[in-house]
Amino acid sequence: MTSEIIARVDDGVGHLTLDRPRALNALGDAMLGEIADVLEEWRVDPTVRVVLLDGAGDRGLCAGGDVRALHASIVAGKQAEARRYFRREYAVDAALAELPVPVVTIMDGITMGGGVGLGAHAPVRVVTERSRVAMPETRIGFTPDVGGSWLLARAPGRLGEMLALGAVTMDAADAIFVGLADHYVPSERLPVLAADLAALASAGVDPLDVEDVREVVRRHALPAPVSRLVTRQAAVEAAYSADTVPEILARLRAAAQDGDEQSGAEADELERLSPTAVTVALAAVRSARDLPDLRAALEQEYGLVSWFVDTQPDLVEGVRAQLVDKDRDPSWRPATLAEVDPGVGAEALAYVPAEPLWDDALSPRLARRAVEAVVRRFSEDEPTAQELAEAADDLVVELVQRRDDGGTVVHLADSCGEHFLDGYWPAVRFDAVGDVVEVTVES
Repeated sequence: MTSEIIARVDDGVGHLTLDRPRALNALGDAMLGEIADVLEEWRVDPTVRVVLLDGAGDRGLCAGGDVRALHASIVAGKQAEARRYFRREYAVDAALAELPVPVVTIMDGITMGGGVGLGAHAPVRVVTERSRVAMPETRIGFTPDVGGSWLLARAPGRLGEMLALGAVTMDAADAIFVGLADHYVPSERLPVLAADLAALASAGVDPLDVEDVREVVRRHALPAPVSRLVTRQAAVEAAYSADTVPEILARLRAAAQDGDEQSGAEADELERLSPTAVTVALAAVRSARDLPDLRAALEQEYGLVSWFVDTQPDLVEGVRAQLVDKDRDPSWRPATLAEVDPGVGAEALAYVPAEPLWDDALSPRLARRAVEAVVRRFSEDEPTAQELAEAADDLVVELVQRRDDGGTVVHLADSCGEHFLDGYWPAVRFDAVGDVVEVTVES
């Protein structure tokens, strides 16, 4: 299979490029697996002193997740497959945010949805004159995820509510103003910026301090233009501080009657979007304000996206209308805000997915190695590739235990719900670099 990323380590820089330019570098399942493997290797590689993330082509870092594949899974009744995709995506988001070395993300061009999850949690975030940044999920009957609710909840005032509900696209100045980016660098300066990062990383300073990395980026940055959101802040605060979406809509309509054309446009857009999605998005952003960290936000979002995947028709309908049939004419259910149960936000926030997020959010590389180790342990002959693939479908990660020595113990179970080996559970112990140390069977 052709790789969908380009990963190389040169002069101390781990340079990771998303390489699906014809698909705007959308995050498919295979790409997420590759990214997870690379991040796991770089986490323990002492030669990697700074990480640089960008996208192939000149159209964008990443347009988001592969929602067409998500649509196909749900339509086929494979909700578990869809939930697994989100677990893998969120594990990658967390791994990138928690790397022990400075990370620089280049959010040049289109950076939306899953692209924000990769790009906007890093300590050093660059935007350019071509940047178009958004959490556009309500357009497809969905809710901001990949830590988007966490980011938007920390935007000034009520801008987070406005950006989440309306799926608003931001330019570089907007992204910096609301806290999704840090530095405005002209795109023509990006190659020189990368070269200067390599010079810094190869200079031998150990450990490499994130402030030193920021200083390199600042040398290439320009003052960001004034965000258009600055002049909208008072109007946004007045409207989006309302308790419910219908009240927000009413305030926007009242402002429009007083001559505020932008408020009228925002009201029109809200009425076009999924009533369920905007209601849940409002609840998600407000709940995220009280969460302690990114991982807690991802866990909350995993419950929300599982609720949509498992129970809501609007996600399938929204993807169909926007990206499959492209008729741009979704039939939302319910069709109006007046028909939405006022408690639907609380219902979505309380939803418990069938599988936990973090217990099996292991990198695909280690999960695959665990399955292979168990199959080889109990096979008389060397298993074929087909046998390993079939085992990977049947065996799932039941529990992950992190060890004090940096290693990991992975416990497996049968996905059909029956105990593996007639009442016994296999476990695989890995060392800190991901090599198999031991395979055991526990009763």
